[in-house]
Amino acid sequence: MRKLRIMEHVSLDGVIEIGAPGGGGDLPFGDWTAPYRSPEGAALVLGIYGENFDMLLGRRTYDLWSGFWPTAPGPMAERLNAATKYVATHRPESLQWGPFEGIGPDIATAVRDLKTKGDGTLVVSGSSTLTSVLLEHGLVDEMVLLVNPVLLGAGKRLFAEGTPPRAFVPAGTQALPTGIVVNTYTFAGPLQA
Repeated sequence: MRKLRIMEHVSLDGVIEIGAPGGGGDLPFGDWTAPYRSPEGAALVLGIYGENFDMLLGRRTYDLWSGFWPTAPGPMAERLNAATKYVATHRPESLQWGPFEGIGPDIATAVRDLKTKGDGTLVVSGSSTLTSVLLEHGLVDEMVLLVNPVLLGAGKRLFAEGTPPRAFVPAGTQALPTGIVVNTYTFAGPLQA
């Protein structure tokens, strides 16, 4: 069975990066992770994605990324462009950045099915609206949070109000020279009282 990994750039106050490198999205501070990027960080992120992966994206993240990654240079762009993008959308006919497949409105059933076929990891990046659904249905195997040393005060939070209580087991921590702390967790199940 395929693993599903959530990977997010997040501020100290829980705001996630929205958009593609160079801007995009609706954050008041634009591309706020840019000052903390480094060659070591890029290599680490490439390693987190792995050699063989597909992506699970919400429509908004897909649209933002499709305006950047198809023409971007480098190994990250090559891997993202080659990966199949499974997109939660009501308009699959308008998808263009491929390879892609629309997964329709029943996200939990579609993701359960995706986990049983194919190989490689399914990676969710951005697309925070999917996070609660995936956690609610026990579909997340691993979460990697790249915590940037910045407070944003406002913006889209990784975990929306109403996200179900879940427990995770720490699986690793790595500090990068620019101040980013990479925390990896494995899913342990519903939070026990």
